[in-house]
Amino acid sequence: MKHQIQVQSYISPCGPLILGSLGDSLCLCDWATPERGGVIRRVLRSLDAELAEGPSEVTKEAARQLDEYFAGHRRKFDIPLLTVGTDFQQRVWRRLQEIPYGITLSYGSLADSLDCPRAVRAVASACGANAMSIFIPCHRVIAASGSLAGYAGSLQAKEFLLRLETMQL
Repeated sequence: MKHQIQVQSYISPCGPLILGSLGDSLCLCDWATPERGGVIRRVLRSLDAELAEGPSEVTKEAARQLDEYFAGHRRKFDIPLLTVGTDFQQRVWRRLQEIPYGITLSYGSLADSLDCPRAVRAVASACGANAMSIFIPCHRVIAASGSLAGYAGSLQAKEFLLRLETMQL
């Protein structure tokens, strides 16, 4: 029998998200766009799970923490996360969580901090595979030139999130 990931929608100021939990952990906070379907399918396959509509205590808490974040009252999240990915992706995602609120880092700097200076594209790919947008802040990673570069939620969403964080400093 497959595990059930409880999911609910969350309408953020910069686009709709899908929140999902398995057990006591958040396993999805991803943009509700057709392009992100592959990431959600990867999570489902990796966890041998299927989606079950309806909120859980975890997704309700995630929504509450996101409300506080968007209101400028929360800079860190304290909800247990369940991530699925390769060892390298997991390393990138852990490092992303160490980037302070309101600070940006280039993909190259992120690769350097992982002792993988030639893995800039792999770092960018790991950011794109992140199923925990905002909770694992890949929006804080920018191009070496200072431009925003890609973002799963759209460049407008990335700009919104970075502006939100820098206005709160």
